[in-house]
Amino acid sequence: MDQDNLSVVVHSAGNIRLENRPVPQPGPNEVLLRMHSVGICGSDVHYWQHGRIGDFVLKKPMVLGHEASGQVLKVGSAVEHLKPGDRVAIEPGVPREIDEFCKNGCYNLSPTIFFCATPPDDGNLCRYYVHNGNFCYKLPDNVTVFYLSGRHLCLLIFCCVQNSQFLSVGIHACRRAGVTLGSTVFVCGAGPIGLVSLLVAKAMGASQVVISDLSADRLKKAKELGADFAVQVQREAPQELAQKVEGLLGCMPEITIECTGAESCIQTGIYATRSGGVVVLVGLGPEMVNVPLVNAAVREVDIRGIFRYCNTWPMAIAMLASKKVDVKPLVTHRFPLEQALEAFETTRKGLGVKVMLKCDKSDQNP
Repeated sequence: MDQDNLSVVVHSAGNIRLENRPVPQPGPNEVLLRMHSVGICGSDVHYWQHGRIGDFVLKKPMVLGHEASGQVLKVGSAVEHLKPGDRVAIEPGVPREIDEFCKNGCYNLSPTIFFCATPPDDGNLCRYYVHNGNFCYKLPDNVTVFYLSGRHLCLLIFCCVQNSQFLSVGIHACRRAGVTLGSTVFVCGAGPIGLVSLLVAKAMGASQVVISDLSADRLKKAKELGADFAVQVQREAPQELAQKVEGLLGCMPEITIECTGAESCIQTGIYATRSGGVVVLVGLGPEMVNVPLVNAAVREVDIRGIFRYCNTWPMAIAMLASKKVDVKPLVTHRFPLEQALEAFETTRKGLGVKVMLKCDKSDQNP
């Protein structure tokens, strides 16, 4: 192991740098990882551009990145389920204490939770990173055997496992929405989260899924991934777009998964959803939005939020291992870690779907 721990660090709004940091050492419950691949999330770009997301404000330099996979190099004295050489997916949220939320199985809501690349906690967009061993999930052996292919050295595996992070968002959203066999679903937004929500909804048994977006290219990708209907948003009023959705499905959807955070899309989701149905708000937009609350109330449309995810990693990896979902088509761009600034600019411009950075110097296969 060399001492080159190149890291992507945001110092303030608009100020992102590549710099070397010390290689950390694991504590008793931690593992030291050689990072393999890290995806760029919209939140990473937001911290870079604005220095904050809501109440999470950048006050000191912070390593970005939380959509990650890596290989175990060292284990702490109390870690028994992992060993050097294991390939793992990294769940970025780790409870700091066993509070009431942890006891209820909602550790994502704990106010003191550690979360990669959320101030003040550093992320894992670097060469070497230490993480709690209990939140590192070993790659199943059967997946390794299935994907192992010549010189690619399980590259496809790492792509899939790294993507278990944003797949987890789709799982948590669909669980909160109650997607089940025969559900009719409307997904607002065909970005990475909207597309994985589409994939998960289909895997959970949704009979029909309609998805909307401004981008014709992203809607084309959605159709390739299994969307039954795609609606390109023009300049319609929310009620008009809701009527288009109903016309395509032949009924109002039971469930709407809103992945944009845009006020007009939230409004559309409420108007579109069947009475007694559910709207899940995944996208984060302005703190205050105008919504047709009375319309939702008198029709008993439940509006539910989600915050990150919890207890989703085993399901995400199982879905990938069993080929219930295939997220590889979502990875459209790959860059070596040294080209992180170019990768961030690609994401900021909205090019492609998911941009990944390759952190391991010994494996730079495309």
